Amino acid sequence: MLAYLKGTVESLADNLLILEVNQVGYSLLISSRDASQVPGRGEQLKVHTYMSVREDGITLFGFLSEDDLEMFRLLLTVNGIGPKAALGILSVLTADDIRFAVLSDDAKTISRAPGVGSKTAKKLILELKDKLSLEEAFEKKLTNVQGTHQDGTGESDAKSEAVQALTALGYSASESLRAVRQADITEDMDVETILKLALKKMI
Repeated sequence: MLAYLKGTVESLADNLLILEVNQVGYSLLISSRDASQVPGRGEQLKVHTYMSVREDGITLFGFLSEDDLEMFRLLLTVNGIGPKAALGILSVLTADDIRFAVLSDDAKTISRAPGVGSKTAKKLILELKDKLSLEEAFEKKLTNVQGTHQDGTGESDAKSEAVQALTALGYSASESLRAVRQADITEDMDVETILKLALKKMI
């Protein structure tokens, strides 16, 4: 079983990435979001992989983050969601988006994905809600935020991320912004602390 591949970008056409590893070219289907972040030909790249084995062939799916791969696997547990449908969902929504949409019963956001109607979105929410927790969603969000801002986040960045997280959870942008502004925030507070204080203002 392949956990990941690390090699040189050979080509990228639409969502098909060819990665050369030790003089062997691997074809990987990736999401549109990941495709927009793939570096140019000849650049080094690490891709987390999922191998789909079916009667009509073997397909490798690639992800630039482990979080997306984990969410892909979770989506496959939903009855009626196959690998290509799951990849389609991850093409328009981040793993964070999906978690918060499920926890807040936001079928409208999930149905933005190609080929996913309202009925399928509601089914997805129903089947995944018990497999996710609000605490885990916030922890994952914070991990991803820290990965994006490795140089450290200032107060304004932390506030902004808190507002984004609350909005993803289903609150309106104005409600989220108001709750964050009303919280007693100090300069040394991280995103998690701000979120906890802001959520108390929502109750």
